[in-house]
Amino acid sequence: MKKINLKDIYPFWKTDVWVEVEDEVAEEMHRFDLIESAYRLRTYRHRAYYSLDRNDGIEQDVLFRSISPEEYYERKLSQQQIYEALCQLSEKSARRIYAHYFLGMSKVAIARAEHVDERAIRKSITRGLKQMEQFLKNL
Repeated sequence: MKKINLKDIYPFWKTDVWVEVEDEVAEEMHRFDLIESAYRLRTYRHRAYYSLDRNDGIEQDVLFRSISPEEYYERKLSQQQIYEALCQLSEKSARRIYAHYFLGMSKVAIARAEHVDERAIRKSITRGLKQMEQFLKNL
């Protein structure tokens, strides 16, 4: 059994009140204090003073930012150029780049699906990206 001061835990208590609690409870309270201190330190270090759960519109602004027509046009144009460059590659390289960057597959997963060595996939993707870069520079 350990003695704890309720004044340390509850800020509204003005006088010292000592209570005996079991060791497990005291240990759990100490662990909670450590976790809370670590959270406060992370908040301070990362300057995360605002919560997105405050219902003051911050979350709405971050998640649903409307884009301007110019920005939309630029995105559309760059997507078309990327797809054009992708179409200029060999079928194998294009398929591997598409699987890795657009579908989010790992290079190991692509190698397993195609029954080839993972190094071949890496080399093919690297070579294809260099070819795409050359194509996009010439535009």
